[in-house]
Amino acid sequence: MAAVCAAVSYGQESIGTYQVRISLDRANWSYELNEIPKATFAVTLNNSQVAGIPLKIACGPEMMPAVLRKTVITTATPLTIETGTMKAPGFLRCSAIAEKDGRAYRGIATAAFRPDLIKATVNEPADFDAFWKDGLDRLAKIPVEPRMEHLPASSTSKADVYHVSFQTVGTGASPTSRIYGILAVPKGPADRKYPALLRVPGAGVRQYGGNIPTAEAGIITLEIGIHGIPVTQPQWFYDNLRDGALNRYMLYNMDDRESYYYRRVFLSVVRANDFLVSLPQYDGKGLGVIGGSQGGVLAIVTAALDPRVKALAVSYPAMSDMTGYTAERAGGWPHQFRDPKNRTKEKLETAAYYDAVNFARRLKVPGIFSWGFNDETCPPTSIYSAYNVISSPKSLFLSLEMGHANSPEQAAKLNKWIEDSLKGAGGQQI
Repeated sequence: MAAVCAAVSYGQESIGTYQVRISLDRANWSYELNEIPKATFAVTLNNSQVAGIPLKIACGPEMMPAVLRKTVITTATPLTIETGTMKAPGFLRCSAIAEKDGRAYRGIATAAFRPDLIKATVNEPADFDAFWKDGLDRLAKIPVEPRMEHLPASSTSKADVYHVSFQTVGTGASPTSRIYGILAVPKGPADRKYPALLRVPGAGVRQYGGNIPTAEAGIITLEIGIHGIPVTQPQWFYDNLRDGALNRYMLYNMDDRESYYYRRVFLSVVRANDFLVSLPQYDGKGLGVIGGSQGGVLAIVTAALDPRVKALAVSYPAMSDMTGYTAERAGGWPHQFRDPKNRTKEKLETAAYYDAVNFARRLKVPGIFSWGFNDETCPPTSIYSAYNVISSPKSLFLSLEMGHANSPEQAAKLNKWIEDSLKGAGGQQI
């Protein structure tokens, strides 16, 4: 038997994945203005340094052209270089690409230069509050008209789950439309009341399954879609819309503040709360909102427009300081102003009514925020532009290496904070 085992072992191959690793010389990746970080670059295979591989290095302000470019051949030891610096608050990103056997491997690291001093570039319209008050007044005249379909296959021993919809403002010639979502209600005695949590979605067109674990823990949850279509269809249904009618929806009618795609969306998150607080199981006290990316800006908008909201949890909010590119620095998703041809007077004016910065100025409730320095979808320069104007109680939970996602630790902290906040507002444990 020993001889057979030895023969099998002799014939094995080890196939690993190359990794490009970049580390900065500060544990917190943070520097004063005009300081020069040092970055160490390594290419590894099975956690061992690999020599003889071309490595293309580029460093510069995030989302901007690189100011340092060089190509080196890796050796048996990592390479350390000075990255350059920044004179103004912001983020400097280094990337490195290694090519091997026809494949490219990439790593990034992003240095912060006094992000607490980043100031927003977006204008604040004088009639910002009047514009949104008018929208809310119009919304209030539309009956909620809720519809609920019980989903037995999704329900559990601790929560009832429903596919729901309700009326909201319309678009174009249509005065009304509907918003769809998944509602999960804790099971318990008929007289028991619970706080409620609205989960607002990231960008895209997709099916939703609801936030059932949080409902099982004693909080009513509603996860909505924004496009006015049922959220329980097969994935091909959403793929066809994503590639067709809803392709690049985030730019639709951006030259008109009244018909921009997100007007209906921003008002509809308040309508989602109208639906939640109308439920007989709601405790009348605890109402929160949570979301990331597109959902991050929607969470900020919800809390800014709706005084019923008591707490919010936000991850890497999109649509933050979208006009940053006009100041030759990173702007927020969807990056429409990265192309100078899109910087028309009409589009720039519309953006100001929908930018997360101008809603963040109006927050009055406690919030927890989370992101990483390596986010290339919602650049941290743009996110800090919104975060820095918040005057209500706030806390920030960073995971520096994260890109456009939360680490498991970040997600757990955000979820626990919002649940504790809502239950502290009057919710009951199951």
